[in-house]
Amino acid sequence: MLPIELAKKICDTFIAVIGVPVNLVAIVILSRGKCGLSTCTTRYLVAMAAADLLVVITEIILRWISWYYFPGSLLDITPVCSVINLLSRVTTDCSVWFTVTFTFDRFVAICWQKLKTKYCTGRTAAVVLATSCILLCSKNIPHYFTIEPWEIIDNVPWYCSFIPAYFTEPGWVGFDLFDTVVTPLLPFAVILLLNALTVRYILVSSRVRKGLRGENKAGNGSDPEMESRRKSVILLFTISGSFILLWLINVIDVFYYSITGINPSDYSDSLYQFTEVGFILRNLSCCTNTFIYGVTQSKFREQLKSAVKYPVTSIVQLINKQNN
Repeated sequence: MLPIELAKKICDTFIAVIGVPVNLVAIVILSRGKCGLSTCTTRYLVAMAAADLLVVITEIILRWISWYYFPGSLLDITPVCSVINLLSRVTTDCSVWFTVTFTFDRFVAICWQKLKTKYCTGRTAAVVLATSCILLCSKNIPHYFTIEPWEIIDNVPWYCSFIPAYFTEPGWVGFDLFDTVVTPLLPFAVILLLNALTVRYILVSSRVRKGLRGENKAGNGSDPEMESRRKSVILLFTISGSFILLWLINVIDVFYYSITGINPSDYSDSLYQFTEVGFILRNLSCCTNTFIYGVTQSKFREQLKSAVKYPVTSIVQLINKQNN
């Protein structure tokens, strides 16, 4: 096993062990609605955590962990493998695009005050998330038909391999280009654009508010609106910034093989290692949001501490009750 493959195996195992509990914790805590976040923000964050959890289950556990530790299991039968591949692509797309919809929601909340009251609602968030999920599921259906058996043993198809036509026929080549643009190129560009526009708006509005309040002469004074906006911006930039950093290598790799036309299976050793590092970081992005909430949201930390203390306090209360 090559060093990069061993590193990927170790990292995928770590992500599988960590990813499931941290995302479950995020879903439970956020769903209680006691983190001081608006209903629409909570729904986006819960959806993102759920999508990340499903990515860990489908892409990491069912696809790679089973291959590392249980090769030749029933999960490697071609029809099962095809379904896992389809689910992995759907959940990855949802994880990415839920981040985009959250970024757009925060962009509207910060920069578009007139639309904020109509768009930034729990109902709108539910509609946006449901519509995104349906569209992404529909878009990925053709992936099921891109797979053929690697080999047939005793009339049983085993493993998954791309059909040769996927790389040669114009229809499949066009679909692959469309799929690449939808995820990750377009989301990456949209998040960068929205963040740039948000930064520009904040800088301009901050100067205007300071001028109106005379802070440049009278000293610094508290501004509740700016403080609320600051907390929203911190959450937005840490989540979207983490996404951009962890997906960057994967996006560069996509640009490279799209421009050069080189099949990734024909990569040199150095390019192969670069690609694998990109996949490792991309998969790691499914575990980071919960830690971001813990660092940036004080009420989330309080809820997390309460959740950790609850089993201990319950046992102590039960023991005291029995002793009495």
